[in-house]
Formats: sequence, C-alpha cells, structure tokens
Amino acid sequence: MELNNLRPASGATKTRKRIGRGTGSGRGGTSTRGHKGDQSRSGSKVKRAFEGGQTPMQRRLPKRGFKNINRVEYVALNLGALEAIVQKTGKNTFDHAALLAAGIGRESDKIKLLGNGKLTSKVEITVHAFSAAAKAAVEAAGGSVQLV
Repeated sequence: MELNNLRPASGATKTRKRIGRGTGSGRGGTSTRGHKGDQSRSGSKVKRAFEGGQTPMQRRLPKRGFKNINRVEYVALNLGALEAIVQKTGKNTFDHAALLAAGIGRESDKIKLLGNGKLTSKVEITVHAFSAAAKAAVEAAGGSVQLV
C-alpha cells in the first residue's frame, strides 16, 4: 500500500449536487428551489422561532409575573447552621469576614439570619438582615445581632 493508492471507503463520500448548470443537467431552471416563495429567493433565512407563519410558541404562551429589578438577594443563614459553626470553630463573635471564612456565601453576597433551628450558644453576630424570630432567639440565648 502506498500513499497514491489510498481511497476513502466505499459509500463514505458523496458527489455534491451541482445545481444551476443548465436545463440538460436536470437541475437547471429553478435549481431545485421550486417556484416562487421566500425560500426560492437568494438571501432568504428562516428566523429562529419561525413556525411557517403559525403563531410562534413564545407568543402563544401566556406571560406570567415580573422580575423586580430592586430585589435584594440574601444568602440564608439559619440558627441551626449558626449553632453548628459555633460548635465547629469555637468562636462566638461573627462578622461578614468570619462568616465567609466559615463557608457561608461569597464576598459579594448579603447574609440574612433566619430563625429556623435551635441556638443554645451566646453569639454576637453582624449580618445584612435578620428576621424577628432570629433576633429574638439570639437575644434569648444571651447574644446580640447588629446590621452591617
């Protein structure tokens, strides 16, 4: 076997359709595009959501709700998770940096303390927001909550 004898496997290649080469070729005239209509013209494209003139799906479905551009997203920190962090680290004072070090949220995240779970340790914590139940539980355990 030499390089000049190499051939593709049979059936692997296909001769391309040569269109627009005269009526005798069988593919002249309309050049396989049919008569009239948008797709017979040059430069025609089908829009992404075009469904042949039928009302497209994104217009048939009803619109629901809205996105509030003023919404403030918080990372939730439950009392149970805070208790686990206190037990693990042995600390009882937490600010934003200490909570980040404990794996709660990222640098740009705002943290909200929520009242789910049980807190037995005295904790001083500084967060961006807190619920009334969380504040009451922290103060009942002898701690305090401040806003950033």
